[in-house]
Amino acid sequence: MRKPWVVGVLLAGVLLGGCGDPASAPEEPAPAAPRASATTHQRAPASPGPEPERAPTVLYLGDSLAMEGHKVLGEELRRDLKAKYTAAPYSGTTLCDYLEGTADRSLVPAAEKAAALVRRLRPDVVVLQFWGNSWGYTPCMDGITYGKSPARYFSRYDADARRLSEQIAAAGGESRPRIVWVSQGPDPITPERVRRVNALYERRAAASGGLVADAGKAVSPATGRYTWSQYLPCTAYERARPGLCTQPGRDRTALHRDDDYLHFCLAPTTSRPKPCPVRSPGILRLAREITKTVRQAAR
Repeated sequence: MRKPWVVGVLLAGVLLGGCGDPASAPEEPAPAAPRASATTHQRAPASPGPEPERAPTVLYLGDSLAMEGHKVLGEELRRDLKAKYTAAPYSGTTLCDYLEGTADRSLVPAAEKAAALVRRLRPDVVVLQFWGNSWGYTPCMDGITYGKSPARYFSRYDADARRLSEQIAAAGGESRPRIVWVSQGPDPITPERVRRVNALYERRAAASGGLVADAGKAVSPATGRYTWSQYLPCTAYERARPGLCTQPGRDRTALHRDDDYLHFCLAPTTSRPKPCPVRSPGILRLAREITKTVRQAAR
């Protein structure tokens, strides 16, 4: 960040109100219904590895990081895997929001809980992307925050991850979907929190036959998986496509705006959550890594 960290911390609550773990509710915090994402202008080559036996059905759930990038991920999955794809992200959410039994105190209505969507859509793969909502914004966290009590926060988050994976499996019945947990990128304010959240995803995937897409690594420096950076060296793919290497003269590309250390959309944050409207290298890097893991999960 170019601004002092104290400014970044003070701005976090404002910035996250539009997408992410907000300190105040967005004007329209949720979409009306799950939707199949439209294509965008961002393009990526096919992921390596053998093709799945058939085109998979993929359900994508998550918070503001999913909201800003769900159209790009849909494009990648459709082109690369010919996937039937539905995204139902809700900004400001965390795992408990998608649990059945929390409709009266969460940001996700009953009809769009994870299990309800699995019963309706019968996906082969469910992708879960959650930063961790460490501020306790959503009511279903019962006021538990990382800052006040890290031990309670991780205990609750672990329990919610287990319950969510169990509800998804039960909803799938004999055709239970495979869960892909998306690892998160570095957090400059609480780096240890993200490290532990990602470790929790690894344990949950191992315990339930799921997979982890280490998308966070794609937006981390090669020299430090949990070292936050606003810029990273351009990849060969980005160098070959105008606009994706945002500073070609310095051979580096922007992952974050100056005023937002969390999100990867290079357009200004808005109070109404919506997909990112501009080319954003960080979003594409995340989407490509998720697509690779979905390919593996769908075999």
